[in-house]
Amino acid sequence: MAYLTDIEIAQSCKMQKITEIAHKAGIDEKYLEQYGNYKAKVDLSLLKDLADRPDGKLILVTAITPTPAGEGKTTTSVGLTDGLRKIGKNAIVALREPSLGPVFGVKGGAAGGGYAQVVPMEDINLHFTGDFHAIGAANNLLAAMLDNHIQQGNTLGIDPKAITWKRAAGRPPGGWL
Repeated sequence: MAYLTDIEIAQSCKMQKITEIAHKAGIDEKYLEQYGNYKAKVDLSLLKDLADRPDGKLILVTAITPTPAGEGKTTTSVGLTDGLRKIGKNAIVALREPSLGPVFGVKGGAAGGGYAQVVPMEDINLHFTGDFHAIGAANNLLAAMLDNHIQQGNTLGIDPKAITWKRAAGRPPGGWL
């Protein structure tokens, strides 16, 4: 019996539009900042507007070391949410945007695995909404300003040997694999 790879499973999925998913979760379209048909950010004003609703329950999945097959936090979170929905619970999963890590999303790209993964996998592993790139660019701009200030005379008297500010998105500690 041949097994499908994670990417084959992801690409065989018929994705639902993000507006349909938001509707099922009780989120009005006015709270969505869409990134195409399948991704969106949710406006935090939704929390204020739903303040009269009772709080739900939170299950935090963290600090899991993936197995050699790749089951880790995202796979567990997606599988748990699928299971809760299967037994009739109103459940939704919230995941953070993944960093690419030293292997460019091939392993540990935070899309889950097997039939418990998030799609579109390729978008998730290639900048998703662009937030990480924006954070890296802002960080590097501040680092360049600091370098320039020291080069141009250092009127603030910054000790260059005491700087712990690092540039982002460069070679990871230990180098590339």
